[in-house]
Amino acid sequence: MLARIPIIIMTVIFIIAFVLQLLGMLKVVPLYISSPILFISIFLLISYWNERKRFRGYH
Repeated sequence: MLARIPIIIMTVIFIIAFVLQLLGMLKVVPLYISSPILFISIFLLISYWNERKRFRGYH
């Protein structure tokens, strides 16, 4: 259960950033603020998923 908490938190951040991007497309929030937030949230989510499945060698 504890291993799923970061994934849940990052998914919630992604959903918030996506809603913020939609508000940016409606010109409620500036796009130059909402676009980097969405990009960073997607980047962090993908990099976390990639790091978890990395082969670390035989020990």
